[in-house]
Amino acid sequence: MTDSTILITAGPYQFLANLESAAPKTVKLFRSLLPYRQKLIHVRWSGEGMWIPLGETNFNIPFENHTAHPAPGQILLYPGGISETEFLFCYGGVAFASKMGALAANHFLTITEGSENLHALGNLTLWEGAQDVLFELADEDKIRQFKAGRSAKL
Repeated sequence: MTDSTILITAGPYQFLANLESAAPKTVKLFRSLLPYRQKLIHVRWSGEGMWIPLGETNFNIPFENHTAHPAPGQILLYPGGISETEFLFCYGGVAFASKMGALAANHFLTITEGSENLHALGNLTLWEGAQDVLFELADEDKIRQFKAGRSAKL
């Protein structure tokens, strides 16, 4: 088992992701939330992304490893301030912003396997609405099942 691998189940898709060592406070917070269940909805301003709005939640997390232009497969935490607190799940081109303008958020998680399904998940969320999402630690059994499921589809 690896303590830095996360299994993400979003809608009908699964992904493996690694926690980012360059955002230690955000990673520690996120690990404390696991397993984390929520709904992904399509972003309003930022492009090809989905988000989990958290309103006025205050995690008392500083900006670390932050970016306004994340890559597909990067997952960020915006700790609040100018806009509401949120998780941002990027599946394509994103220029992170709100109605107040450009924002930057902490990049703390990166998808390492399953990224071929990112656009399908994004399109599903855009056209069909909110999708269930579950983030959980990936033990050896979950990783093995994930890999077996992927090879069965080939």
